[in-house]
Amino acid sequence: VRLVESGGGLVQAGGSLRLSCATSMNTFTFNTMAWYRQTPGKQRELVATTFNNPDATIYGDSVKGRFTMTRDSRTVYLQMNNLKPEDTAVYYCKVVIGIGANQRAYWGQGTQVTVSS
Repeated sequence: VRLVESGGGLVQAGGSLRLSCATSMNTFTFNTMAWYRQTPGKQRELVATTFNNPDATIYGDSVKGRFTMTRDSRTVYLQMNNLKPEDTAVYYCKVVIGIGANQRAYWGQGTQVTVSS
């Protein structure tokens, strides 16, 4: 599975960005899809995750009400509104596919988001 993120950049506080994660497989074949973020010296933080069965999305407390995760058949999106300087990070897309012992996780290369105050 190949994942390619795009859409990162520099934005002022209060602004918006939409990240995209283009996938090499139909997104409805994945068990879960997720966005994580990471800043230097810190562990990756879960931003949002979408389950295919049942269809549900969960958001991290720090982004609830500001970020929205959606997808179509080939791309996973993260709409980020009212951005804050503390949202500055490298954002990664992750998908999980397979059953039981054959489950595999795949990560994209990351895209930098910088929010200036």
